[in-house]
Amino acid sequence: MLSIFVSMCEHIKIMARTERLFQLMMALRRLPAPATADVLAQETNVSPRTLYRDIDTLRGLGAVIDGEAGFGYTLIEDAHLPPLDFAEDEIEALVLGLREVASIGDPALVEAANSALTKLRARLPESKAHRLRHAVLQAHRFSKPPPPGIDAAQLRQACWQEEIVHFTYRDAKDAKTQRQVKPLSITFFDQSNCLMAWCLLRCDFRAFRLDRMSDLTLTGQSFRPERVPLLRDYMQKLRHEAESRT
Repeated sequence: MLSIFVSMCEHIKIMARTERLFQLMMALRRLPAPATADVLAQETNVSPRTLYRDIDTLRGLGAVIDGEAGFGYTLIEDAHLPPLDFAEDEIEALVLGLREVASIGDPALVEAANSALTKLRARLPESKAHRLRHAVLQAHRFSKPPPPGIDAAQLRQACWQEEIVHFTYRDAKDAKTQRQVKPLSITFFDQSNCLMAWCLLRCDFRAFRLDRMSDLTLTGQSFRPERVPLLRDYMQKLRHEAESRT
């Protein structure tokens, strides 16, 4: 009887740890990155020391988790772990988002959005795949944004790599200038896709329409790690300007 009791206790401990690791993966997916050890420990109701052991366990199982104690953790890739299931509203949200990308994105993003939908459909259980194929929500635009004058995929990579870029820009009056900027984000505004950037020529934030850009060149000059704080400042500036007009 004692051996059975001990075996049951061990089984319960294993199940509890499995559930805790699953909760940790959910928290890493959901929380803004990097998530600190204290926050993750609170999410999984464990001590920081246990949290560090759980991070190491997930890494051993194949999860690619960037970061360390005192800095925070970011889930980069978990392809070796079981995929998440999706609720019906989550499927609708995914379909709506991907169809919106297909409506306003550059050619590379349109292809990526369609490919992502195909992959989702193939990997979901049949009941969920049926919901994806016949999603209620739609995204349609009668006038699509003008095509970019540069390689938008290359520009996105420059944003991600935090690399200064150079390009020719044509304004609304058809006047051309040479610009060197710190690319922060590509945002859809009204009827066009725009690069939000810090312009080294004007020493200020500027938005550049992608269809008015040409001759894009990556300079190889890094401005890391300025992109996130610069983008935060730019968004705050836009919010203040919008509030002042109301």
